[in-house]
Amino acid sequence: MPISLPSMDQDDIPMEETGSKILRKSIFTFLQNLQYFTSTAALLAFPFSASILLAHLLLDSSSSLLPVIYHRLTSLFQAAGFPPSSELLNLVNLKLSQTISLSILTLPFALTFLLIMKASVIQALNNNHKKPPSFYCVFSIFNPLLLTYICNSLLILSANATAFSLLFFTSNLFLENIGFGFHLFLSAAGAVVYSIILSHTIIICNLALVLSGVERIGGYLAILKACVMIRGRASTALSLALAVNIALAGIEALFRYRIVRTYRHIREAPSSLSIISEGTLIIYLYSILVVLETIVSCIFFKSCKATYSCIDQQGKYAYRINEIEEELENGGYIISLKV
Repeated sequence: MPISLPSMDQDDIPMEETGSKILRKSIFTFLQNLQYFTSTAALLAFPFSASILLAHLLLDSSSSLLPVIYHRLTSLFQAAGFPPSSELLNLVNLKLSQTISLSILTLPFALTFLLIMKASVIQALNNNHKKPPSFYCVFSIFNPLLLTYICNSLLILSANATAFSLLFFTSNLFLENIGFGFHLFLSAAGAVVYSIILSHTIIICNLALVLSGVERIGGYLAILKACVMIRGRASTALSLALAVNIALAGIEALFRYRIVRTYRHIREAPSSLSIISEGTLIIYLYSILVVLETIVSCIFFKSCKATYSCIDQQGKYAYRINEIEEELENGGYIISLKV
């Protein structure tokens, strides 16, 4: 007897959302819950934002961690065989030293206020009743977020180690016996490879944080699931990360121009009320962008989950079709099929 199979039209398959559409949806979601995101969530992120921006004041002082870490990394790279005169190595070393110094100075605030803010935003977006999440709901997902954040930090360290290992082998194999022009080309290629590895690692870590809050799973399991869900969406995630990071970098540049420059000029902490109020406003704007970054990550996660679920259903559907064909070839008869 004939077998009728349910058809799966293209309308049943959710279209992959572009980066601009996700950004518009994120801004619309932010404006829908403007009062909560600009008050509770932004105030939760305020101490972390202040630690990020005020850390630049500490890095500018001669007694900061930056010179110590920079010289330690320089000695380490020279012992590993990197050419000491490489401009790429000096630039990457300086950037890595700044990142490590900022991470050390802001780690207590990231493990507390940042994760609590992310938990509150995730719970607010998952609340079907459109009410602010309670204190218990926020802290119910804090432990998975904390475990995933620690694993993310280890993953970023591993990605940096992998990138520097590639640079090390490249420098030992090619950079000693090549011309100056090709040396510049390999240096630029190394910078591109390092940026690609680090950027992909960061977007996977951001997606894993949201996934651990939504599905209440933490650690490397959330990271592995994020790697699966982001397949085919890496370009979209990079465009979203680029847009948000440009905005954050603009706020950091504004803080350095208006506050840090004043600090360097007078060589003491600014005491003027106008300077303090302006610095507070800039930190608040940075907090709002941190909240918006979390919203973008949540909207992107929902888009990836919808596409991933549809692909999974299609895979099951195709698998059942193959079972039917095999049974028909073997002379079997199927009366009904539920998919």
